[in-house]
Amino acid sequence: MADSVSGCVKRIVDKSPFIHEMLINGILSFSNYASSIQDEVQKAYGKEVKASAIVMALRRYAEELRKGSYKKQVGNVEYGIVMKTNIFDLNLVRRDSFISKLGVLYGQISTEKGDFLNITLGSHEVSLAVSEKYRSLVGELAKDEEVLHQMDDLVALSLVFTGDFLQTPGIVYEAVRHLAWEQINVIEIVSTMNELTFVIKREDSMKAFDVLQGFLSAN
Repeated sequence: MADSVSGCVKRIVDKSPFIHEMLINGILSFSNYASSIQDEVQKAYGKEVKASAIVMALRRYAEELRKGSYKKQVGNVEYGIVMKTNIFDLNLVRRDSFISKLGVLYGQISTEKGDFLNITLGSHEVSLAVSEKYRSLVGELAKDEEVLHQMDDLVALSLVFTGDFLQTPGIVYEAVRHLAWEQINVIEIVSTMNELTFVIKREDSMKAFDVLQGFLSAN
């Protein structure tokens, strides 16, 4: 059972970027939305919950969001946006046999020539986002491995920051939230000290570029 009705309501709201945004901007009908999620709240809470209690929880959460960290200023952060196209993404079962071969791929990649490579090692899986021209090499390296999923025709949008990026909480969250609001699916997120990269479908690339530029410019 959840600790409180408020906690249940927050979790439900946070699952929907659309509802989250409406709550922040004060355009959500508390009574109508409370009625629509009453069954879900009761299931999560483990006992009967009145609609009026849900409305009260929604009001409190809306006030908390407006006063809190969701209206942050980016501050002294400056940025540029870099787009790289012709990327494919490959997911495999993590095995030492494959990891030991990655040095071959690293040896071929030239970031100075604009190549893109990101490798994420999970506990059970390995994910690679690589420039298309290395497809045959990756295919050779992965020929005896268990491939879980592959996506083609992707784009990497990188936000390159200077200034107080690491000291400015909320930038990553806000960027992801704005993309979700526009129904842009993020395939991978890569974060380093001064860069934040989103791997997305090519068909979403220009829309995503405008969304991210608009979000950062507004701050």
